Amino acid sequence: MTVDIHQPYDDNNIFARIIRGEIPCKKVFENDQVLAFHDINPQAPVHILVIPKGRYVSWDDFSEKASDTEIAALTRAVGQISRDPALNNGYRLIVNCGHDADQLVPHLHIHILSGKELGAKLIQL
Repeated sequence: MTVDIHQPYDDNNIFARIIRGEIPCKKVFENDQVLAFHDINPQAPVHILVIPKGRYVSWDDFSEKASDTEIAALTRAVGQISRDPALNNGYRLIVNCGHDADQLVPHLHIHILSGKELGAKLIQL
């Protein structure tokens, strides 16, 4: 079921539960503001999810309500992860927001995809 980005944050969503340690994940990066881990349903050989630890449903929500510290931390975490030699030949960043973008979890998350040639587009319109 896709996410209505206008609904309040759901503290029981899967990413909130991962942040609280209720559900295990294969961590790639963690600090006080950000958690990154391998996607359990990878769409490329390397598929990492990067999430803020704060309660943000979407990019809209995050960009409006997050502190400058949280915004910088998320941006720097994505940059640090993307500099990993495994992503040396390139990577794609994806943020799905809302129903039409097929956002499935009501917590902001950035996909980092790499490890194969991804092509010019993911979807041909």
